[in-house]
Amino acid sequence: MSDLLTANTDQIEAFLIATGIGLLIGLERERVPSSRAGLRTFALVGLLGALMTMLGEAFGSGLPFVAGLLIVGGTIIAAYLRHPDPTDPGTTSVAALVLCYGLGAATWLGHAQQAVMLAVGATVLLYFKAQLRGMATRLDSRDWISILQFGVLSLVILPILPNEEMGPYGALNPKQIWWMVVLIAGVGLAGYTALQLAGVRYGAVFVGVFGGLASSTATTVLYARQARELPSMNAMAALVIVMANLVMVLRVGVVATLVAPSVAGALMRIIAPALLLGGLAAIWHWRQMLERSEPVVPSTSNPAELKTALGFGALYALVLLAAAALSDYAGSRGLYVLALISGLTDVDAITLSSLRLFALERLALEVTVTAIGIAMLANLGFKLGMAAVIGGPALARKAAVGMGGVGVGLLGGLLWLAGSNGLL
Repeated sequence: MSDLLTANTDQIEAFLIATGIGLLIGLERERVPSSRAGLRTFALVGLLGALMTMLGEAFGSGLPFVAGLLIVGGTIIAAYLRHPDPTDPGTTSVAALVLCYGLGAATWLGHAQQAVMLAVGATVLLYFKAQLRGMATRLDSRDWISILQFGVLSLVILPILPNEEMGPYGALNPKQIWWMVVLIAGVGLAGYTALQLAGVRYGAVFVGVFGGLASSTATTVLYARQARELPSMNAMAALVIVMANLVMVLRVGVVATLVAPSVAGALMRIIAPALLLGGLAAIWHWRQMLERSEPVVPSTSNPAELKTALGFGALYALVLLAAAALSDYAGSRGLYVLALISGLTDVDAITLSSLRLFALERLALEVTVTAIGIAMLANLGFKLGMAAVIGGPALARKAAVGMGGVGVGLLGGLLWLAGSNGLL
């Protein structure tokens, strides 16, 4: 008896979820005057999808589901043919209604969670029609080429690469190396695209955040040059540079969490103080910015270019081999030297290679985190030096307040980590 009640409850729940999915999508379609299907129609179609799937299971045949699909598609197409709208051919509503029917069927088959997630995603796509169309029109040919290149990197090349360790020290895994290329290119492309689409409307903080996603080094160089040409921009340039480098530290933490979640706890011990002190310094910079000049978007190159991606892949592989060799011959000290040198120009390569060696159990947790911290410190020092050389002493003094706060936080975290492990 209890099993029967449980089964009935699950079935009722499936019908309710299917109806709710239809209501969600139909509510959005009600906004479109030309739509031939609205709230009630979508709710009924979602319910019909679950019902036809139930009947198909009862008869042991897929014909009820197919028949329902044909009826739904034919009905909505006939509605548009009978009352055509010259401004809206109705293809979006037809696709949405067919999708709603399929999601209703998925709920009956036990995939309610995935169906709800897809329904929310579909509703978002339907709602932001104007924004998505505007986004597409604002992308130039270079942006489209970069997006297509990223698609080749992630969807064509990555799936066919072997997933096995090879080469010296067994430190090279082609699929893992290429996955890191895709990961870095994707993060960079997201920041680059946001910069191009959002422009400068949201001020220095916004530009600093997305400049840090695209390239904190390029952002530092650009705004140092702007500050040199216009000394009145020193305060704003310092804020942008500090924010970009704060995002760099945060990005390293996010990437590390995605690649090696078990490292996240220890890494946060050095990243959290840096973010706290750097964030306070950024707030101070914000309050000190007396003149609000219009920020200039950093003219960074698209990091999803094939040449850039391959270059990073080669660098990552070389750093991975060098890290393995130094770790094998010189222990952790050799890796620290490599982190110091490679971190001057690039944090991602030494970060990802260290995380990879940790995953292979070739590096201890403390050594991995320390190497990443040293690389970030070296990178901060290098960019502060560039700000001083390009932007001048006045900018360097202002930027040193924020970047120094980040550096002190990293150094304090490293010292605490070393002390807690008996290394001091």
